[in-house]
Amino acid sequence: MKSPLMPTRAEETAEALTWGADEHVLLALAAAGWLYAWTRRPSVRPVANHVLAVSLVTAVLPHILKSFFDQTRPDRLTVRGHRHGIPISGRSHDAFPSGHAVHMGALASAAGLLPRGPRRAFRAVAVGLSLTRIVLLAHWASDVVAGFALGAAVERLLRPRALVKRNARVRP
Repeated sequence: MKSPLMPTRAEETAEALTWGADEHVLLALAAAGWLYAWTRRPSVRPVANHVLAVSLVTAVLPHILKSFFDQTRPDRLTVRGHRHGIPISGRSHDAFPSGHAVHMGALASAAGLLPRGPRRAFRAVAVGLSLTRIVLLAHWASDVVAGFALGAAVERLLRPRALVKRNARVRP
């Protein structure tokens, strides 16, 4: 019999998957992609520039916003310990917005530059990774939805500035 303080399989999975939306991981991937594009794929350099710029802005923006908003994370409000042993995440009053969701919203929006099949896959993964923050009680659903929308807005605001050609798309 599993203890009520042990994480469920879904929570363990969410805890592992949530790293896919972590700013450090995404910045490293964006930098690696940018370097690859600049050395091997000149045709996608504008898109690589854009993804790197969006990744940098969305890494900084949530920290700035969290300094203005003082919202308690749901994992601090559980009655008896942490539900199923869910770990504590981040600082207690840094719930809004979800930084992971900001990154994923921006990347989901940037996926519009990809062909149809990969675009849908990227967007599905972005939504799934954002939802891990709710499963882990790291954020309220409103923090995740607002973060995702903010990330998409940031990407759309930066798109005309970062892309040399307006209709630049990644060619398979």
